[in-house]
Amino acid sequence: MTTQGMIKAVLSITTIGALSVTVAACSGSAPKTSGDELANGKTFTMRLSVDPGSLDPHFVSNSITQQATRFLYDSLLNFDPDGNLVAGLAQTWEGTSTTVKFNLRKDVTCSDGTPLTPEIVAANINFVGDPGNNSTRTGVYVPPGGTATADVAAGTVTVTSPSPEPFLARNVGGLPIVCAAGSKDRNILAQGADGTGMYTLTELAAGDHYTLTRRKDYGWGPGDWKKDQEGLPDKVVLKVIANETTAANLLLSGDVNAATIVGPDKQRLESKKAFQRDLVTALGQIWFNQKPGSPGADENVRRALTQALKLDELGQVVTSGTGKPSTGLIAPVLSPCKQDTLTGNLPGHDLEAAKSELDAAGWKAGADGVRSKDGTALKVEFFYPSTMGPSFAAGAELVKEVWSGIGVDVQLRPVTDAEGSSLILGGQGGWGAAFVPIGVALPNELVPLVSGPTPPDGTNFAYINNPGYLENVQKAVASTGEAGCENWAAAEKQIFEHVDVVPFVNSATPTFAVGATFELADGQLAPSSVRMLR
Repeated sequence: MTTQGMIKAVLSITTIGALSVTVAACSGSAPKTSGDELANGKTFTMRLSVDPGSLDPHFVSNSITQQATRFLYDSLLNFDPDGNLVAGLAQTWEGTSTTVKFNLRKDVTCSDGTPLTPEIVAANINFVGDPGNNSTRTGVYVPPGGTATADVAAGTVTVTSPSPEPFLARNVGGLPIVCAAGSKDRNILAQGADGTGMYTLTELAAGDHYTLTRRKDYGWGPGDWKKDQEGLPDKVVLKVIANETTAANLLLSGDVNAATIVGPDKQRLESKKAFQRDLVTALGQIWFNQKPGSPGADENVRRALTQALKLDELGQVVTSGTGKPSTGLIAPVLSPCKQDTLTGNLPGHDLEAAKSELDAAGWKAGADGVRSKDGTALKVEFFYPSTMGPSFAAGAELVKEVWSGIGVDVQLRPVTDAEGSSLILGGQGGWGAAFVPIGVALPNELVPLVSGPTPPDGTNFAYINNPGYLENVQKAVASTGEAGCENWAAAEKQIFEHVDVVPFVNSATPTFAVGATFELADGQLAPSSVRMLR
């Protein structure tokens, strides 16, 4: 696994309760509406739950700030509704796992009116690729040590990675591009902007609102996006509203046009049939500790524990009935690989088969009903994130009830994000199994999590050793991008066939709109997709 992939994966598992997400990706084209519904000259108001803070796109990691900077900065590539790459600041691109060339659009200008040049783009990539600059985007978009060169005459930027990256174009293509003035003096980016985005920042009241004004010359949106479209808002107000009920009330009154609502208030919005788009997130996953000496090191035990559960029922419990079925470890729309790797590859529910599996493995029930083998009780300490709310606690209780019924001594342990990071991900705790909701967007990001060095030397926190997985990974990394998807899918199927990880449900986080429509891209509202309604 390359350094970039490992860093990206580690960034994705910084906490057990709030992990990076895989999402429904859409293009910047407008949702389908009839022409007479669209209205020009309006202001689009969007709720932010907290103030975004510094707006420098190369030094942010939280989703709120990333959403705000999407209105101000563009990237080289974008996604279509199926998660495929389409043009952004780059009109075309070509490359391998170590080199990619981007051919820039000719008509792009920065917010100060100066042209976007290949040198500016290359400077962005070189800045983020240099670990000495401490950008939080190093290893996310640009591999550490990645470099770029500009060809002004040809209008191209060529990026070179120090080691193979199967999805190099996809990763580098997502980097927000800062223009020349901001690159020279990053202080102006903290509460300002210098980009090629669709909007410029015209008013800032920290902790309350950010007002943005649309650039009327902007015409280089995703794919074949055109600037002369009906329904584009003239202004955008990013309104800081901490309380979700307040946000829902303002949405229903029309004072706010878009807001993400995840609590009880979402039922009110759903009953009003408000416009809605869902963020699909990998959520329900059971991981087994396969460290030598742990019960989970025995595949027969893992298989029996999985067979005992009704995974669809468990999924509805942890999502309070709102979950979506898993099809693998990665939600499929954003990933370049679309295969359903899960269906038919995990053992189905069969309680009697689960008991027989344990019997055959030598785990015999004692007088108290608890199974033991060679004098050792079948004891599993089950960890779950306390920060995920009562539904996860209820799910853990269901797991305990079912596993206790087949002779397992189950001890439940709720853990905070910090405890989960050290005890599970850091390998410091004696956990037996756990809910660990890990979300990644690319299959190569999984590699250091399910293979290779274990803590403290690596991130293979479950001590998984799956030769079939590694065999298919080696075939996959020899290909570039989507060409390796069949092998990536075959690798992931090996994980399920050996019951190393058990995904059982995805969450769906809704963003609602009133008086406007939009689409999601890369997990967030796409500015170029917003259309105002009459």
